[in-house]
Amino acid sequence: MKNILLMILFLFIIQFVGAQQNEMDSLMNIINKQRRDTNEMRALLGVSGIYLFSKGADSAIIFAKEALDLARRLSFSKGEGEALNGLGEDLHTAGDFPQALEALFNALRISREIKDQDIESGSLDFIGVAYVDLGEYRKGLDYLYQAKKIAEKRPLNWASFRLSNIGHAYEKMNMLDSALFFQQQALVLSQDMPLFPLIIPLRSYILTRLGVIHARLGNQTQALSCYREVIRLDDLLNRGIAQYQLAELFYKLHQPDSSLHHARLAFISNQESFQKTWVLNASNLLAILYKEKNKIDSAFHYQEITMAMKDSLFGPEKFRRLQLLTISEQQRQQEIIQRQKEAQQEKETFINKIKMVALLGVIGVFLLLALVLYRNNRQKQKANIVLGEALSNLKSTQAQLIQSEKMASLGELTAGIAHEIQNPLNFVNNFSEVNNELIEELKSQKTTLKSEEQDELLNDIFQNNEKINHHGKRADAIVKGMLQHSQKSSGQKEPTDINTLCDEYLRLSYHGFRAKDKEFNAELKTDFDNSIGKVSIISQDIGRVLLNLYSNAFYATNTKQKTVDENYKPIVSVQTKKANNKVEIIVKDNGNGIPQKIIDKIFQPFFTTKPAGQGTGLGLSLSYETIKAHGGEIKVETEENAGAAFTIILPIS
Repeated sequence: MKNILLMILFLFIIQFVGAQQNEMDSLMNIINKQRRDTNEMRALLGVSGIYLFSKGADSAIIFAKEALDLARRLSFSKGEGEALNGLGEDLHTAGDFPQALEALFNALRISREIKDQDIESGSLDFIGVAYVDLGEYRKGLDYLYQAKKIAEKRPLNWASFRLSNIGHAYEKMNMLDSALFFQQQALVLSQDMPLFPLIIPLRSYILTRLGVIHARLGNQTQALSCYREVIRLDDLLNRGIAQYQLAELFYKLHQPDSSLHHARLAFISNQESFQKTWVLNASNLLAILYKEKNKIDSAFHYQEITMAMKDSLFGPEKFRRLQLLTISEQQRQQEIIQRQKEAQQEKETFINKIKMVALLGVIGVFLLLALVLYRNNRQKQKANIVLGEALSNLKSTQAQLIQSEKMASLGELTAGIAHEIQNPLNFVNNFSEVNNELIEELKSQKTTLKSEEQDELLNDIFQNNEKINHHGKRADAIVKGMLQHSQKSSGQKEPTDINTLCDEYLRLSYHGFRAKDKEFNAELKTDFDNSIGKVSIISQDIGRVLLNLYSNAFYATNTKQKTVDENYKPIVSVQTKKANNKVEIIVKDNGNGIPQKIIDKIFQPFFTTKPAGQGTGLGLSLSYETIKAHGGEIKVETEENAGAAFTIILPIS
């Protein structure tokens, strides 16, 4: 993963300062003139990039820090963002994840302040890859998709690079079909690109990751073909990785001599390219192979290298600094949200005061009218009492039906959340079982184990407990979210990320529907406008509206699927976009559509086309009232036998 990111940094060098290997002298010439301008800053960053390929991360970090210091002294914000991105990836390569993420988060903050999407997409890419390398696959994937979304709109679009990173994340998450899809797309795109110095390492990297996926799928012949093609291309950065993957594949195929040969080559190649993670992997495999051959001295030698490298990359101190950095970033985000919330509350307080004055005036007018009408209504008092009782009974019945509708939506949401919560619970169970095995091993071999081995077992148990705690908190957060949905709405508007809300309820609604009909499958499509930002809404109420529209869409496509041929594929899509200070949410399906003769009735209370017992007819009626209460509107477009599209329009302010 890291070597591809180095290619992007090298592309930056070529683009801005024309740095090739034979141009190092010209770069140093610029630096030696000591003009202290933007050309010198970029020359320093260019030398840093070249040294990362030729002399290792330590030398690269020195020049990247000099470039950053000069950019700050020149008050050159764009250059500061570029230097922070370069420094972050240098530190990442050196295995210093806490400092790397700190630099990259600062670059991300600067890019958004100066609205530079090229720097922003690069920061998001590097952050995403760092989190994947740390085992935080979901978080890393989120950053990678953000980078992909931004990069698609930019002139310089390394689509194959980003697709390969996304595929790598899916492979780490054991979603091999998705991983294979993205890696194959990346390979096709890279083959269509014109040949220049970076394209060979890019193809080598993609072929290496493709080989890993084929090996895991049991396609050994295709995996060997991919690895050998990488070695034939003779790209230093990827050659060592391919050699290691070959060694691992031969080890699994019970060919220890071939495995040992390629493991030695991988160890040497990765030392030459300064890739500490792959040096760690190669030394660990060599220790295992030499131990199986009873060559204890060699096994002990490589085991010592493995332990030293592991401590360098993932020691307790770096883990602690990483935790502090994560907490600091979360606090910074919370402070920004709190300031926005306070500003919004002040604005709403002022508006409410104006509304209160207007309301008092209206109440005064109504009181005057009431006094005038009172004398004319004496004769109707008895009739009014009867009507009042009937109205009270009607409101009570309506309230019960509304609560029933809300509980039905809660049931669908709960089924989806049950699917989501299973993932962290699996982690908790798995790590608990591993801890039990480690404790039993410690008990049974306490007298024979050395002190260092006991410490290593205890350290493994401690790390597993940390992971149990982490995934337990994830499960706790999901349960709290479910409880919050089930509670009565507070009626308080809060700044809410519309895109996240739409995506979350789409997934949960889909899982909830599948919980009732496990044979149902649908394709989910999303197209979110990232320029929308946060909108002040009552998120629980809008969430119920979305849940209702999604449920109706799944119901429509499921009904159609049961009546047409097998070539029909249910599709439900959601799109958001910003237009004229308003945000539009479009929920579309390819079901049977709504007949034109009833299109004017669908928002009426208690009107439903579902069979008796499957719907109360209040879903769309409540949705209409909820959107109206937010100052918005809801529209429907439909074509019989082709589907329907509901559009929610909400004011941004």
